[in-house]
Amino acid sequence: MSKIAIIGATGRAGSQLLEEALRRGHTVTAIARKASSLGARAGVTTKDVDVLDAAALESAVAGHDAVFSAAHFSGIPASTIINAVKKAGVKRLLVVGGAGSLFGAPGLKLIDAPGFPAEYKAEATAGSLFLDILRQEKELEWTFLSPSAEFVEEARTGKFRLGKDDLLVDANGRSWISFKDFAIAFIDELEKPAHVRERFTVGY
Repeated sequence: MSKIAIIGATGRAGSQLLEEALRRGHTVTAIARKASSLGARAGVTTKDVDVLDAAALESAVAGHDAVFSAAHFSGIPASTIINAVKKAGVKRLLVVGGAGSLFGAPGLKLIDAPGFPAEYKAEATAGSLFLDILRQEKELEWTFLSPSAEFVEEARTGKFRLGKDDLLVDANGRSWISFKDFAIAFIDELEKPAHVRERFTVGY
């Protein structure tokens, strides 16, 4: 079993990663500004940390086997998280990505397609930049998992498909994944690494 830290553990993706990790017997350090709001739970240590406080973040992630980052990209430079993990001596960084950097058509990222929602542009741009920076990273064993276009509050089914850099679409033309099934795919990757220094995606 692994000792993992989850940055952004109170968010929708981070909280499901926490639940899936606990379900499988891992121990979790939940890191967020108000992580203590999660309350006392077996297998969980909470640390109230402002992610922009580099020293506090480095201290919080030290001593873990792996770090998951489920923090929003906009407002937090990629270097802040990457440098904290490296300085703490943790080798594995697993990042909850976005769909905007996936290809919806040959050579065309979703973020560059006509009609991409303006309200998601800043976050998607920052997420795409984070991935570009990771791709230059030689020290960390990083993995970046992009959800499908719709990231939704639906059931945990355990049935999904994996892809690499192209958007996954189901038989009805919908691109979607639940937070709970996304978490299954990412904890699977933690336990049996198959996409080290790669991005992959998950969808129905």
